[in-house]
Amino acid sequence: MEVWRSPWSVGSAAPRACSVSGAGWAVSWEKKKKAYVPKPYQQMTYPGQRVQMDVKVGPRCCITDPELRLFQYTAIDEFARLRFLAAYPEQSSYSSADFLKRLVRRYASRDIRIECVQIDNGFEFTNRFSNSKWDLQAFFEKTAAEPGIRHKLIRPYTPRHNGKVERSHREDQKRFDSCHSFFSLLDFDKQLTVHNRRSNNPPMKPLSWASPSDFIVQSV
Repeated sequence: MEVWRSPWSVGSAAPRACSVSGAGWAVSWEKKKKAYVPKPYQQMTYPGQRVQMDVKVGPRCCITDPELRLFQYTAIDEFARLRFLAAYPEQSSYSSADFLKRLVRRYASRDIRIECVQIDNGFEFTNRFSNSKWDLQAFFEKTAAEPGIRHKLIRPYTPRHNGKVERSHREDQKRFDSCHSFFSLLDFDKQLTVHNRRSNNPPMKPLSWASPSDFIVQSV
Protein backbone atom coordinates (compact mmCIF):
# COMPACT_ATOMS: atom_id res chain seq x y z
CA MET A 1 0.00 0.00 0.00
CA GLU A 2 1.43 3.34 -1.04
CA VAL A 3 1.42 5.99 1.67
CA TRP A 4 0.85 9.56 0.52
CA ARG A 5 3.36 12.06 1.91
CA SER A 6 3.03 15.80 2.01
CA PRO A 7 5.62 17.65 -0.05
CA TRP A 8 6.32 19.69 3.11
CA SER A 9 7.10 16.69 5.29
CA VAL A 10 10.42 15.95 6.95
CA GLY A 11 13.30 16.33 4.55
CA SER A 12 11.65 18.91 2.34
CA ALA A 13 11.87 22.68 2.76
CA ALA A 14 8.71 24.58 3.69
CA PRO A 15 7.81 27.52 1.50
CA ARG A 16 9.10 30.86 2.77
CA ALA A 17 6.28 32.98 1.37
CA CYS A 18 2.96 32.64 -0.31
CA SER A 19 1.38 35.24 -2.56
CA VAL A 20 -2.37 35.45 -3.10
CA SER A 21 -3.31 37.15 -6.32
CA GLY A 22 -6.58 38.22 -7.80
CA ALA A 23 -7.49 41.06 -5.44
CA GLY A 24 -4.42 43.18 -6.01
CA TRP A 25 -2.80 42.40 -2.68
CA ALA A 26 -0.34 39.85 -1.36
CA VAL A 27 -0.04 38.07 1.94
CA SER A 28 3.49 37.30 3.12
CA TRP A 29 4.23 34.63 5.72
CA GLU A 30 7.44 36.38 6.66
CA LYS A 31 7.58 40.14 7.04
CA LYS A 32 10.84 41.88 7.49
CA LYS A 33 10.75 44.29 10.43
CA LYS A 34 12.27 47.62 9.58
CA ALA A 35 15.01 48.61 12.00
CA TYR A 36 14.66 52.01 13.66
CA VAL A 37 17.30 54.37 12.33
CA PRO A 38 17.73 57.46 14.55
CA LYS A 39 18.10 60.79 12.89
CA PRO A 40 21.57 62.36 13.04
CA TYR A 41 21.96 64.70 16.01
CA GLN A 42 21.64 68.37 15.13
CA GLN A 43 24.44 70.42 16.66
CA MET A 44 23.40 73.84 17.93
CA THR A 45 25.45 76.81 16.73
CA TYR A 46 24.46 79.66 19.07
CA PRO A 47 22.89 80.19 22.52
CA GLY A 48 19.12 80.00 22.76
CA GLN A 49 18.73 78.00 19.57
CA ARG A 50 17.37 75.08 21.59
CA VAL A 51 17.00 74.61 25.34
CA GLN A 52 16.20 71.26 26.94
CA MET A 53 13.77 71.38 29.87
CA ASP A 54 12.63 68.81 32.41
CA VAL A 55 11.39 68.32 35.99
CA LYS A 56 13.09 66.37 38.77
CA VAL A 57 11.21 65.18 41.85
CA GLY A 58 12.98 66.00 45.09
CA PRO A 59 14.04 62.76 46.84
CA ARG A 60 11.99 62.03 49.97
CA CYS A 61 15.12 61.10 51.91
CA CYS A 62 16.39 64.71 51.60
CA ILE A 63 13.17 66.36 52.81
CA THR A 64 12.74 66.63 56.57
CA ASP A 65 8.96 67.18 56.47
CA PRO A 66 7.25 63.94 55.29
CA GLU A 67 4.29 65.92 53.92
CA LEU A 68 6.41 68.37 51.92
CA ARG A 69 6.85 67.88 48.16
CA LEU A 70 9.61 69.61 46.25
CA PHE A 71 10.30 69.73 42.51
CA GLN A 72 13.35 70.97 40.63
CA TYR A 73 12.78 72.51 37.20
CA THR A 74 15.87 72.43 35.01
CA ALA A 75 16.73 74.09 31.70
CA ILE A 76 20.04 73.56 29.91
CA ASP A 77 21.19 75.32 26.76
CA GLU A 78 22.32 72.74 24.20
CA PHE A 79 25.01 75.02 22.79
CA ALA A 80 26.52 76.67 25.87
CA ARG A 81 25.55 73.99 28.46
CA LEU A 82 24.39 76.81 30.73
CA ARG A 83 21.87 75.60 33.30
CA PHE A 84 19.02 77.38 35.02
CA LEU A 85 17.34 75.74 38.06
CA ALA A 86 14.29 76.70 40.09
CA ALA A 87 12.32 75.17 42.98
CA TYR A 88 8.55 74.62 42.95
CA PRO A 89 6.02 73.03 45.32
CA GLU A 90 4.17 71.24 42.52
CA GLN A 91 4.69 69.71 39.09
CA SER A 92 2.03 71.35 36.96
CA SER A 93 1.47 73.30 33.76
CA TYR A 94 1.32 76.48 35.82
CA SER A 95 4.74 75.80 37.38
CA SER A 96 6.15 74.96 33.94
CA ALA A 97 4.80 78.20 32.46
CA ASP A 98 6.17 80.26 35.35
CA PHE A 99 9.58 78.61 34.99
CA LEU A 100 9.60 79.38 31.27
CA LYS A 101 8.84 83.05 31.95
CA ARG A 102 11.73 83.25 34.43
CA LEU A 103 14.00 81.51 31.93
CA VAL A 104 13.07 83.99 29.19
CA ARG A 105 13.87 86.92 31.49
CA ARG A 106 17.20 85.37 32.45
CA TYR A 107 18.22 84.96 28.81
CA ALA A 108 16.92 88.44 27.92
CA SER A 109 19.24 89.92 30.56
CA ARG A 110 22.09 88.49 28.45
CA ASP A 111 20.54 89.76 25.20
CA ILE A 112 19.71 86.21 24.11
CA ARG A 113 16.38 85.11 22.63
CA ILE A 114 15.15 81.57 23.19
CA GLU A 115 13.96 80.07 19.92
CA CYS A 116 12.99 76.55 20.95
CA VAL A 117 12.45 74.53 24.13
CA GLN A 118 12.64 70.74 23.96
CA ILE A 119 10.41 68.89 26.42
CA ASP A 120 9.04 65.42 27.08
CA ASN A 121 5.36 64.47 26.87
CA GLY A 122 4.50 65.00 30.54
CA PHE A 123 1.15 66.53 31.48
CA GLU A 124 2.99 69.51 32.99
CA PHE A 125 4.02 70.48 29.45
CA THR A 126 1.40 69.19 27.01
CA ASN A 127 -2.04 67.60 26.71
CA ARG A 128 -0.88 65.37 23.88
CA PHE A 129 -1.69 62.12 25.73
CA SER A 130 -4.66 63.38 27.72
CA ASN A 131 -7.87 61.44 27.07
CA SER A 132 -10.10 64.49 27.36
CA LYS A 133 -7.90 67.52 26.58
CA TRP A 134 -5.62 66.23 23.81
CA ASP A 135 -6.96 68.85 21.37
CA LEU A 136 -6.47 71.77 23.79
CA GLN A 137 -3.25 73.66 24.36
CA ALA A 138 -1.75 73.34 27.82
CA PHE A 139 -1.01 76.52 29.76
CA PHE A 140 2.71 75.95 29.18
CA GLU A 141 2.18 75.73 25.42
CA LYS A 142 0.19 78.95 25.39
CA THR A 143 2.89 80.70 27.43
CA ALA A 144 5.58 79.53 24.99
CA ALA A 145 3.56 80.75 22.00
CA GLU A 146 3.23 84.32 23.32
CA PRO A 147 6.90 85.31 22.73
CA GLY A 148 7.11 83.04 19.67
CA ILE A 149 9.04 80.18 21.32
CA ARG A 150 8.69 76.88 19.52
CA HIS A 151 8.26 73.83 21.77
CA LYS A 152 9.55 70.51 20.49
CA LEU A 153 8.22 67.24 21.94
CA ILE A 154 10.63 64.33 22.08
CA ARG A 155 9.65 60.82 21.01
CA PRO A 156 7.53 59.15 23.75
CA TYR A 157 9.42 56.93 26.21
CA THR A 158 12.83 57.97 24.90
CA PRO A 159 14.39 60.20 27.61
CA ARG A 160 17.77 59.90 25.86
CA HIS A 161 16.50 62.48 23.36
CA ASN A 162 16.66 64.94 26.27
CA GLY A 163 20.02 63.50 27.20
CA LYS A 164 21.74 66.66 28.42
CA VAL A 165 19.13 67.56 30.99
CA GLU A 166 18.71 63.91 32.03
CA ARG A 167 22.47 63.62 32.58
CA SER A 168 22.52 66.83 34.58
CA HIS A 169 19.78 65.44 36.83
CA ARG A 170 21.90 62.37 37.55
CA GLU A 171 24.79 64.63 38.50
CA ASP A 172 22.48 66.64 40.77
CA GLN A 173 21.50 63.41 42.48
CA LYS A 174 25.14 62.60 43.25
CA ARG A 175 26.53 66.04 43.99
CA PHE A 176 23.55 67.86 45.52
CA ASP A 177 20.63 65.72 46.70
CA SER A 178 22.77 63.02 48.31
CA CYS A 179 24.54 65.46 50.65
CA HIS A 180 21.86 68.06 51.47
CA SER A 181 18.68 68.28 53.52
CA PHE A 182 15.75 70.57 52.79
CA PHE A 183 13.46 71.97 55.47
CA SER A 184 11.10 74.07 53.36
CA LEU A 185 10.51 75.33 49.84
CA LEU A 186 12.40 78.53 50.64
CA ASP A 187 15.35 76.57 52.03
CA PHE A 188 15.38 74.31 48.96
CA ASP A 189 15.26 77.30 46.62
CA LYS A 190 18.19 79.02 48.36
CA GLN A 191 20.38 75.91 48.32
CA LEU A 192 19.42 75.21 44.71
CA THR A 193 20.44 78.74 43.69
CA VAL A 194 23.91 78.24 45.17
CA HIS A 195 24.21 74.84 43.49
CA ASN A 196 23.11 76.35 40.17
CA ARG A 197 25.81 79.01 40.34
CA ARG A 198 28.50 76.47 41.16
CA SER A 199 27.42 74.04 38.44
CA ASN A 200 27.88 76.71 35.74
CA ASN A 201 31.47 77.51 36.73
CA PRO A 202 33.55 74.31 36.18
CA PRO A 203 35.35 74.03 32.80
CA MET A 204 33.91 71.54 30.32
CA LYS A 205 35.65 69.65 27.53
CA PRO A 206 32.85 70.22 24.90
CA LEU A 207 33.33 73.96 25.50
CA SER A 208 37.11 73.84 24.90
CA TRP A 209 37.63 73.81 28.69
CA ALA A 210 35.68 77.00 29.28
CA SER A 211 32.92 77.15 31.87
CA PRO A 212 29.29 77.55 30.68
CA SER A 213 29.16 80.99 32.33
CA ASP A 214 32.24 82.18 30.42
CA PHE A 215 31.39 80.39 27.19
CA ILE A 216 27.97 81.99 26.81
CA VAL A 217 29.51 85.44 27.33
CA GLN A 218 32.05 84.74 24.59
CA SER A 219 29.32 83.51 22.25
CA VAL A 220 27.00 86.52 22.48
